Amino acid sequence: MKTKNKKKLNPVGILMVVILLPLLAPKAWTVEEWINQNLQGPAKGGFRVCADPDNLPYSNQKLEGFENKIAELMAKELGESPTYYWWPQRRGFIRTTLGTKMCDIVMGIPKGYDPVLWTKPYYRTSYVIAYPKNKGFQIKSLDDPILKEVKIGVYVNTPPHIALSERGITKNVVGYEVFYDPQENYPGKIIDDLAAGKLDVAIVWGAIAGYFAKKQPIPIEIVPLLDGGPDSQPFVYDISIGVRKSDKELKAKLEEILDKKKTEIRKILEDYGVPLIDGKENTQ
Repeated sequence: MKTKNKKKLNPVGILMVVILLPLLAPKAWTVEEWINQNLQGPAKGGFRVCADPDNLPYSNQKLEGFENKIAELMAKELGESPTYYWWPQRRGFIRTTLGTKMCDIVMGIPKGYDPVLWTKPYYRTSYVIAYPKNKGFQIKSLDDPILKEVKIGVYVNTPPHIALSERGITKNVVGYEVFYDPQENYPGKIIDDLAAGKLDVAIVWGAIAGYFAKKQPIPIEIVPLLDGGPDSQPFVYDISIGVRKSDKELKAKLEEILDKKKTEIRKILEDYGVPLIDGKENTQ
C-alpha cells in the first residue's frame, strides 16, 4: 500500500501560509529524527537559528538554502557561525522553537506576523505568473483574457486561486494541494509540470517559482503579480527576521546588520532566483 507522507502547509498561521506557500516541507521526519533532535536540545552559540531541516529553497540541514546563506552572512558579521535547532515547518512552529528558547532567530517571517517581534524587511517579493518563454505570452496580470483559455496551475485556496475564481476562471484551472507528497505534490512539481507542457501557466509564490524555474531545461518567464484586484488578499509581502518580543536589543542588532549587508543579501536572493520587488525592503 502506498503511504502518503502528508504534512499541512500552514506552519505559523494564515499569514505565513499566504506568504510561505512553498513551505511544503519536502519530507516529514522519522521517529528517530524527532527523538534525535529532542535529545540535542537547544541550539548553542551566539547566533541561534530555528529552521526547517529540509525545505529548499529556504533551508536544509546541508545549509543549502538561501536563508542558510543569509544567516551565515549575518552571523559572520558578529564573529559567530549560525547554529541550528531543526524543526519541520508546521502549525505551532514558533511556539515550539522560538517560544521554548530552542533558538533566538527565525528567518523568513512576514512583516507584521504578531507572534514574534519582527525586524525591518530584508526582501520583498510576491506571487508570480510563470510560463515558458517559448509560449510567446505577454501576461502581466490576472485580467489578461488569455487566462480564460490556457491551462493554469495554482495552489488551492491561495490568494491567486481565489482571485481567479472571482474572475470566473475555474474550468481551466488545475489545483495543487498545499500538502506535501513526495511523489505527487512536492514543492517544485507545479514548475516541473509547467516545463513538461502539462500546464500553460503556473501561478506560484515567487521564491518557489524562481528557484525551481532555474532548474528547468527551458527558459521560464517569471512575472510578479502586484495585486489580485481591489478586494483581493495581498499578493506582495515584506519578509523579515523574527525574534522573541522581549528581544529588542537583538532586533536592533540584526537590523544594523541587515542595513550593512543589504547588497550581499540581495545577491544571495538573486542567485536563488527570488523575484525581488523594490521600494520597501527596508521600511519598518
